[in-house]
Amino acid sequence: MLYYLFNYLDTFDIPGAGVFGYISFRSGMALITSLIISVLFGNKLINLLRTLQMGESVRDLGLKGQKEKEGTPTMGGLIIIGAILIPTLLFAKLHNVYVLTMIIATVWLGFIGFLDDYLKILKKNKDGLAGRFKVVGQIGVGIIVGAMLFFHPDVKVHKEVASTYELKAGETFVTDSHRSVPGENTQWIETRDMTTTIPFVKNNEINYNWFLGEDAQSWGWIIFIPIVIFIVIAVSNGANMTDGLDGLATGTSAIIGIALAVLAYVSAHVQFADYLDVMYIPYAEELVIFIAAFVGACIGFLWYNSYPAKVFMGDTGSLAIGGIIAVFAIAIRKELLIPVLCGVFLIENLSVILQVGWFKITKKRFGEGRRIFLMAPLHHHYQKKGMHEAKIVTRFWIVGILLAVITIVTLKLR
Repeated sequence: MLYYLFNYLDTFDIPGAGVFGYISFRSGMALITSLIISVLFGNKLINLLRTLQMGESVRDLGLKGQKEKEGTPTMGGLIIIGAILIPTLLFAKLHNVYVLTMIIATVWLGFIGFLDDYLKILKKNKDGLAGRFKVVGQIGVGIIVGAMLFFHPDVKVHKEVASTYELKAGETFVTDSHRSVPGENTQWIETRDMTTTIPFVKNNEINYNWFLGEDAQSWGWIIFIPIVIFIVIAVSNGANMTDGLDGLATGTSAIIGIALAVLAYVSAHVQFADYLDVMYIPYAEELVIFIAAFVGACIGFLWYNSYPAKVFMGDTGSLAIGGIIAVFAIAIRKELLIPVLCGVFLIENLSVILQVGWFKITKKRFGEGRRIFLMAPLHHHYQKKGMHEAKIVTRFWIVGILLAVITIVTLKLR
């Protein structure tokens, strides 16, 4: 909203009004605002949750320090969601398709998580929202996000092609002064196809429409939307699994958010995209503002969520931040980097799958279930080994930083 106000004021040559036209300024303001909101208003919300007796009921898993967490307020994800949405509404262009997509995903998945926490805490339903209803909700947001990104006319990319390239339906040559210089062996085209980036490969692009053939490109949504649904479910559940220790999911998500901010900025900046030889995504620069607010919200939430936590994010936060990461990566055409960038989420998910699967297999074969880990998800395995919670979280953050750096390096490592 402030963007539109200051853009209008700039027409009157008011000093300083034009600064709102810069992505770097608005992103910085979004980050600062989200930090202020989460830190200053977080304590008020925590006190309200405590007054409403929205305390976490902790199952006895035989873990050290577990019982001390009994009664800690949950639903703290509301702090994160508020600290993301308010700066986004203030500083981003609200008519931008990417911003609208991110807002829808945040609110939708946050609402699903809120229902789950509400049923667990207030309705004393230990299972919360039934798994099938969670999946239906995740499928719903996947369909909406996939449809918006596939059908909206503003969702397009610029790609470099050989000078002998023949245009296909829906493609046009880009003739900007900084591109397609006459006499060069390459030129740029603008296309609305669903091209994405393959990491560690030289000619690192793949088009989902290719799976249907050139004559059926308008039906590419049949491939694209199910992929979006799968990614949203996988990453949001991965974030949910990781949310088991104080600050673990929040800090890991902040690290992922910083890497996504870098990827979004270079993809939406025409000179950087040219230099790095990556797809240029018009209008995606507004995503940098959203992800800056996301990073600020996560870091601000750590003020209260770091060990020993004064509040837990609950499913309200974990489902939302996982969904945000998934949808954001899809929007900037970097979803195939998720296994690397979100490696902590992935290994947490895999540890549960392997533990449950191996237990069932061995029980059927030997009559007695056996385990790979002392406990799953993986962070509980290290707790069982006697490692302090704060040390586990810090080491997982270090792994997350390493994976984020590797992800950014893929821009040139092919």
